Amino acid sequence: MAQVEATTERIIAADAETVFDVLADYEHTRAKLLPAPFSEYEVREGGDGEGTLVRWKLQATSKRVRDCLLEVTEPSDGRLVEKDRNSSMVTTWTVTPAGEGRSKAVVTTVWNGAGGIGGFFERTFAPKGLARIYDQVLANLAAETEGAAGGAAGASQ
Repeated sequence: MAQVEATTERIIAADAETVFDVLADYEHTRAKLLPAPFSEYEVREGGDGEGTLVRWKLQATSKRVRDCLLEVTEPSDGRLVEKDRNSSMVTTWTVTPAGEGRSKAVVTTVWNGAGGIGGFFERTFAPKGLARIYDQVLANLAAETEGAAGGAAGASQ
């Protein structure tokens, strides 16, 4: 079993604190950020960053649906980690400043892939598919936060 990794990033025209706060708000805003491959979203515990337990289904391909039960931790400034209790999947969100009123959001997902020929195809194609899904999440995050940052960030550009 080899580890499989998918990484996506985006520069967002909103400060890092705003972007992180929206991303960590599982109770009110996170569900709005998730595109069609995500379904059955529910917050089971907490709802704001550390200590949150959230569940959703992720349909990565037409044949592959993951039932995810994620424990959320905040190990250090600007990082949010979602560990799936149902698999080896771990998703880390990192938000850092990227200049005046801007931030860089990076999402990296890793998991233990299958072996053999199936594992070869998983390592080859799954990261690209997952990157497309998370690229949409990051686009939605940008739309949510850039609108929220509105006046101050927009006025200085």
